[in-house]
Amino acid sequence: MLRHLKPTAGEKKLKHLTLFKWLTVLTCLVMFLATFGGGIVTKTESGLGCGNEWPLCNGKLVPAHTVASLIEYSHRAVSALAGLLSIASFVAFLRFGKQRRDLQLFSLLTLIFVIIQGIMGAFAVVFSQSSAVMALHFGFALIAFASSLMMALGIRQEAKHGGLERLNQYPRVSKGFRNLVWFSTIYTYLVVYTGAFVSHTNSAGGCSGFPLCNGQVVPELSGGVAVAFAHRLAAVSLVIVIAILGHFAYRKHPDNRELRTLGVLSVGLILLQVVIGMIMMWTISRPEIYMFVALAHMLDIAILFGILTYMSFLVYKLHRPANRF
Repeated sequence: MLRHLKPTAGEKKLKHLTLFKWLTVLTCLVMFLATFGGGIVTKTESGLGCGNEWPLCNGKLVPAHTVASLIEYSHRAVSALAGLLSIASFVAFLRFGKQRRDLQLFSLLTLIFVIIQGIMGAFAVVFSQSSAVMALHFGFALIAFASSLMMALGIRQEAKHGGLERLNQYPRVSKGFRNLVWFSTIYTYLVVYTGAFVSHTNSAGGCSGFPLCNGQVVPELSGGVAVAFAHRLAAVSLVIVIAILGHFAYRKHPDNRELRTLGVLSVGLILLQVVIGMIMMWTISRPEIYMFVALAHMLDIAILFGILTYMSFLVYKLHRPANRF
């Protein structure tokens, strides 16, 4: 009879990498659905579809089949699944991923921000919250999604390239470019917050027309007009920032195909965001179309923020001396 052979260290690592890869991909996918679902809840005004109760929905474990209750309850279920998967990812990395401290950190950030946004969501249902606080709900969900994306990309690199050693072949990036990427990422998050604030204050109609706001270069700044106009100014400046980032990523790094590709994608996504924003202005009086355009607007900025987050991590590593990974 053949003896049962114990798996080698290499076989164990391969098994763990395979499990990690599927776990992180699933976590990232569900996290994205939770983030996207939050946008659907906001755009359809289904936040109180289950009344002022949590975790029950109108006093029941399984809600009545109304559109608002189904949307809100589905979002709760997906968010709960995202929470469970983030716990599983964190425990897995804590136990088996000790050689990748960066991925342990991303799994921790995913878990923390899932918990925070879950608590905020529950409080928003049970207690009324200000628009400023509610806008943070989407922002925290975006951080959780970006962190889960970093986990998934990190494990993919670990399985495909054996870790971060591949970065040693790339030239180092300058401190100025590193800071530009970090600034672009942080500023994108702030602009996202202003957009979420527009949604939660119902100020989307404050500026009609494009590119002028209510037919004026600078409209009368009051109420929803001021909120919508401030978001427009922030969005215009973001286009300029991302264009500068894309230029330096592409022109100054000819030997780093990955950075160049990310720079081009960033510019493409921000230009697409502008086009979607224009379509939003043209369809705002047709809610059956406007809702889908607004969701596309949210989807595009979420992908852009994920790319910028990855770029931030990449330039952090490439700014350090080689062979220090």
